[in-house]
Amino acid sequence: MELLLSTSPAKLPLDPACQPELTLRVNLTKLTLDPARQPELSPRPRIAELTLDSTCPPEMTLSPGPAEFPLDPEHQAEETPVPNPAELTLEPVHCRPELLSACADLINDQWPRSRASRLHSLGQSSDAFPLCLMLLSPHPTPGASPIVVGHARLSRVLDQPHSLLVETVVVARALRGRGFGRRLMEGLETFARARGFRRLHLTTHDQLYFYAHLGYHLGEPVQGLVFTNRRLPTTFLRAFSKTPCPQPPCKGPVLAAQAVPRSSKGPPLPPPPPLPQSLTTSPPPSPGPLPQGLRETRHRDLKGCPIFWMEKDI
Repeated sequence: MELLLSTSPAKLPLDPACQPELTLRVNLTKLTLDPARQPELSPRPRIAELTLDSTCPPEMTLSPGPAEFPLDPEHQAEETPVPNPAELTLEPVHCRPELLSACADLINDQWPRSRASRLHSLGQSSDAFPLCLMLLSPHPTPGASPIVVGHARLSRVLDQPHSLLVETVVVARALRGRGFGRRLMEGLETFARARGFRRLHLTTHDQLYFYAHLGYHLGEPVQGLVFTNRRLPTTFLRAFSKTPCPQPPCKGPVLAAQAVPRSSKGPPLPPPPPLPQSLTTSPPPSPGPLPQGLRETRHRDLKGCPIFWMEKDI
């Protein structure tokens, strides 16, 4: 015998004592129930009208949309937090050896190089110069290491005891354009001024306007000292710092001075006449003042690219 129920699934009463389940054969709005066999019942009520029993809660799997899906913070992609400028500090690398690896990754992201070579160069930092400085920000996680925001290296300048050469200036790629480069350069000036230095020198290829806004202007090239030792005289270091003068290639035969043969009889032969000067040889240009335009420079790096030497009194 078949029993017809004219009720919706939402109004079907559920047994809280977890009695034998019934299976409803839904045909639009009518349900057909076979009492002789009493099969299992699997209702599909709406989630909003479903009342769960605390004693026998049914197992349910929800598939909400992407907007409603909660993200696990442990599996979220790590993003570089924006540091607070008031919390930034400038510290030497040799005072924070645990940050050597992070500093090397920061520099290699801009100028790829052997990791072992980069770590060795950073490991040479000392108070006697060269000295590597890091711009640090506290990590938002308590107890975690600080975040390396920027880096710069300071070296002494030959024959200028009150000057320093600024090298390897870099800011984390994800934090550029937020003013941290300016904070790094201002920190370098404060650091150098507190140690008795009065001038900073640097070179750049494409950031001359940035440094010009900080007060730097075009200057003469200087020689930075890779290492310093009081036992080495300055004259010895100067001999290695001078660049040899470029010599034009000579296409003609090399004429060596030879002794004039003397004849056993009679006076010696007169010397040969001098060779005529080449018509293609032009006189050397007279040295003139440095160009004042920011787009003009007479200096080139080892690859032949224009390089701008800049300096600033601090």
